Amino acid sequence: MSASQRPTTEWTRRSLLRTGTGLALGTGLTVGSGLLRATSAAATNGIGQTGAPLCQQPGDSASRQGLGSGDLGIPYFREHDNTWGYVFGDSFDAGNTYLGSPVMLNQASFDRSGAAPISFSYAMPGGTAAQLFDYAHGADNGHGTESTRIPNDCIEFGGRTYLQYTSVAHGIGSDPLPAGVDGSLMSGVAYSDDFGATWTDYPYHWAGQYQGVNQSMYGMWSFAGIDPDGWLYIFSKRWNGSHKNTADQGAIQLFRIDPGEFRAGNFGAQQSWAYNGSWYWATDGTPPSPLFAPGNSIGEFSVKRIDGRYCMSYLDVADGSICTRTASRPDAPWSPPTPQIVINNLWPPNHWGRPQVDSVYGGYIHPGSASATSLTLIVSQWTAQGAYRVLQFDGINP
Repeated sequence: MSASQRPTTEWTRRSLLRTGTGLALGTGLTVGSGLLRATSAAATNGIGQTGAPLCQQPGDSASRQGLGSGDLGIPYFREHDNTWGYVFGDSFDAGNTYLGSPVMLNQASFDRSGAAPISFSYAMPGGTAAQLFDYAHGADNGHGTESTRIPNDCIEFGGRTYLQYTSVAHGIGSDPLPAGVDGSLMSGVAYSDDFGATWTDYPYHWAGQYQGVNQSMYGMWSFAGIDPDGWLYIFSKRWNGSHKNTADQGAIQLFRIDPGEFRAGNFGAQQSWAYNGSWYWATDGTPPSPLFAPGNSIGEFSVKRIDGRYCMSYLDVADGSICTRTASRPDAPWSPPTPQIVINNLWPPNHWGRPQVDSVYGGYIHPGSASATSLTLIVSQWTAQGAYRVLQFDGINP
């Protein structure tokens, strides 16, 4: 499409002020009394929720747990008690007081049919929404100055919960971020042996720009899960949570690790999916190779094994759509991208008829989705910082 036909939305999440009433937001959205409303949008196969807001509605289940607004809402299965967790990024209470990041709400039972929207039952760590990790924002917590720690994915297995995050030094909100840099301090994995009440950081961290490694491919992870072959498969890419990383290019890599080695923090035991004339699993320290050619413009992403098939969802930062791909195996070829939720469902033609919601990002696959052809996506939306929220879309056929 020509430059004049491209959407003009500026992808700089967290960059706008916390504002309130009387603002017109363009196609598909209105604001009144400080709340955003998405216009009605049909799910791909016509079932389930079609953009149900899961927070920032007065009296909703999130506010009853102490969360007024927050983004991401990354879902994971709490296998120890068959419940569900949702991890939010920078979050606020109903009075717009900053809570921190990450923040977790939990759900007792998830309706795979989509007939009922997600309703939160309780909050971690102590029954009211609060920051999970013990660190200070805008301070040096022993690694260099951190603006915030943004969660990228969460998984539980073997009685332990793991949360991978990016520590951001620069580029959140109005912070300037020069072209070609990612603004990260480091990335890390924290674990909890009491299912979210207390957290411990693994001592090993993956250095980011402000620790001397700009554009690390280990900046942002997605846990695809433990495959029947016994390996834990992990996809990762450069940090681009602020959508300002102009050198990102959307590359994604794949590695796998024995779950026991992962639990022990022996991350060097990974095997890399690498290309050297043909694809193979490298065990000699060779780094993984990018799965896709440069230019895919991939922001936040999510990969999950749903009913035996691997499904990927991500923000296309070029046109603002949430796209999906699928593969039979994590190391098999991936299908071309399919736009699913878009900011303009009239252009280009592959957006026609898709659910239309302005200013979306994230797009995390719910591991309890009905099937590999009927996904539940948790999609973030923003227009002003006070309008952070997550929306539920069911029936997405990737």
